[in-house]
Amino acid sequence: MKVLHFYKTYLPDSVGGVEQVISQIALSSTSLGVDTEVLALSPTTVERTIKIDNHYVHRCRSNFEIASTPFSVSAFLRFRQLAKEADIIHYHFPYPFADLLHFITRVDKPTVLTYHSDIVKQKHLLRLYRPLMNKFLGSVDRIVATSPNYLKSSKVLARFKDKVSVIPIGLDKSTYPTPNKDRLEYWQKKFGDKFFLFVGVMRYYKGLHILIEAARNSDYPIVIVGAGPVEKELKDQVENLGINNIYFIGFVSDEDKVALYTLSYAILFPSHLRSEAFGISLLEGAMYGKPLISSEIGTGTTYINIDGETGMVVPPSDPGALREAMDYLWNNPVVAKKMGESAEERYWDLFTADKMAKSYVDLYQSLLD
Repeated sequence: MKVLHFYKTYLPDSVGGVEQVISQIALSSTSLGVDTEVLALSPTTVERTIKIDNHYVHRCRSNFEIASTPFSVSAFLRFRQLAKEADIIHYHFPYPFADLLHFITRVDKPTVLTYHSDIVKQKHLLRLYRPLMNKFLGSVDRIVATSPNYLKSSKVLARFKDKVSVIPIGLDKSTYPTPNKDRLEYWQKKFGDKFFLFVGVMRYYKGLHILIEAARNSDYPIVIVGAGPVEKELKDQVENLGINNIYFIGFVSDEDKVALYTLSYAILFPSHLRSEAFGISLLEGAMYGKPLISSEIGTGTTYINIDGETGMVVPPSDPGALREAMDYLWNNPVVAKKMGESAEERYWDLFTADKMAKSYVDLYQSLLD
C-alpha cells in the first residue's frame, strides 16, 4: 500500500508538530506494509527528492506566501504525478493550498485528512476561505481528529462528524536519542537537580507571557527551550519585570532536549488558545514520566493531561492559577512523582506511535476495501 502525504512544510526544512506526526506515521507504518512518500513545499530548494529515514520526500519550491500559506506552481504537476502512483492521499489540515490542489488536479484516489487545528488567528480571511474549506472537507473520504476533546469542541468538525474518526497522535520513544553522561552532567550543573521545563516554538498562542507573569517573585528555575516569532517581546517582558530565574536557551539538539526532559521536575505548557490543538512537547513530557501543567482550552492538551491524575489543569490566561499549580507541585514532590508515573502510564496506554500507525493503516485499508 502506497500513501502520499501532502503538507506545506516537512523535514528537514521545518520541524513542527505536523511534520513530527507525518514522520512518526511513516516510521511506524512500514512494518504494517505501508510505503510512505511525502510532498511538501520548500522556501529555498528547487524541486528535488531526498530520502529521510525510511521514506522519500519530494519538495517543490514555494513561489509566494499569503497568511502563512505557501503556494507553488510546480506542485500541481508533481502532485498529479505522485498521486497517480499512490493508493491513498493523506492531507493535513489546515493548509488552504491543498484544497486548491485537490480540486484542480481532480485525482480520483481515496482520501484521508488529519484535522490538526481549527483556523483561529486569520478570522477575517476565514470568511473568504470558508466556502472552499467546507467543500474540501465535504469531499474527502475520511477526516481524523487527533483527540475526542477536539472533536467535541470544534464547530467545524461537528458539521462532518459522520465521517470523523479519532486517532490520537503517538510517539515512538525508541526514535529519541539517549543522552550520554556528559550532556546530563552539563545541564545538571547549569540548572541544578530541580527545574520546570517548557519546550516549543515561541508563538502567540503558547501562553509564555502568562507563564512569565506567573513567575514573578518566584525562585525556582524555569528553563525555556526554543525560539520563535515572539521571542524578543518575551525576553523584554522578563527584563522589565526583573525576573532572574527564567532561562532562555534557544533550540537545542535532540540529545540535549531529551537530557533536559530527563532531568526536569515538571513540564509547563501554558498554551491559552485553540491554535494549540494537541501538544507534542506535552506528550513528550508524559513519555518521560514528568508531571504536567497545562490549560483547559478544549483541545487535545487535556486529553494528554488529566487534572489531578497526570498533572494539573488550570484556566487559560490566568497567571495566578498557573502560579498556584507550580507552587503546589514544587512543594509536593511525592504527589508530583506519582503524577509523573501516571502520565507515563497514560502515554504507553494511548499515545504510542505503533497504536497511531495501526489505527491509520486500518483506516486506509477500510477505504481500499
